[in-house]
Amino acid sequence: MAGILPSLLAALALFSGPVHAHGGLANYTVGDTWYRGYDPGEPESEQLGQPWLAQYQWTTIDPIFEASSPYMPCNFPGTPPPSNHTIPLSAGDTLTAIYWYWLHPVGPMSVWLAPCPNSDCATANLTTLPFFKIWEAGLLEGPNLEVGVWYQKKFQKWDGTPAEWPVVIPENLKGGRYIVRHEITSLHVPGRPQFYMQCAHLDVKRKDGEGEGVLPPARWGRLFPGAYEGDEEELMIDIYAEEYQNRTEYTVPGGPIWDG
Repeated sequence: MAGILPSLLAALALFSGPVHAHGGLANYTVGDTWYRGYDPGEPESEQLGQPWLAQYQWTTIDPIFEASSPYMPCNFPGTPPPSNHTIPLSAGDTLTAIYWYWLHPVGPMSVWLAPCPNSDCATANLTTLPFFKIWEAGLLEGPNLEVGVWYQKKFQKWDGTPAEWPVVIPENLKGGRYIVRHEITSLHVPGRPQFYMQCAHLDVKRKDGEGEGVLPPARWGRLFPGAYEGDEEELMIDIYAEEYQNRTEYTVPGGPIWDG
C-alpha cells in the first residue's frame, strides 16, 4: 500500500494541522508504519481513490447529534475506499489512531470491528453490518463525572504532539478484511451527546502457527444506527447536575467488549 511514512518526523512534515476545532482521526500507525487518513480540509479529488487511502471519507469536523442518524456507522458521507485499500496487520498487533488535536475532555471512547461480507468492504451496507466492540474506556477516576479524569481527557495533547489511541487487535481474531470504527462520544452538553466516528479498512492476517482464529458469536454484533437507543442515561446525562456530584462510575454504552 502506497503512502506509508517511515517516521514521525516525516508524518509531522506532511500532515501538520489538517483538522482543527473538535478534531478528527487523521492517521493510523502499525508499529513504525504510518497510514494517511482522509483530510476534510483538502480537495476530495486529490484523495478519493488514491492508493494510500484506506479510510472512509468524512467531510466535516462537526459531530453527529442523533443516535438514529444513517451516518452513525462511518460519519458523513461515509464514502468507502476501494476494498483492496487496506491497513495490513496481524491479529495481536496494535493499531494506533492518531489525532492532531482533540478538544473535548468528557465522555466514552470505543473501537469496533465488522467483518466484510465476501471480503468486499466497499460494497457493504454499513447500516445493516453488525459491528462488535473490541475496546472501550470511560471515566478513569473520580471524584465525580464533571471533574474526574476520563480517558478522553487523558488522550488529549496540548504540546503540539499527536494524541495517540492504541488498541490491540484481538489475538484470536479470524483473518480477513474488516472495517474498523473508532468512536468518541462527548457529553459536555447535557442531553445532547456528540458522536464523532471514523472508519477504515483492515486486512488482518494470522501469525504463523496460530490457527485460523474465530469470530465472535452473533449476539456480540451491534448495528449503527441501533446500538444506542439515544435516550440512555449514559448518553443524556447532565454531568453538572447535583444528583451526579458523587457519581464515580460510568458504564460505556453499546454492550460488552469481545476480546477473543
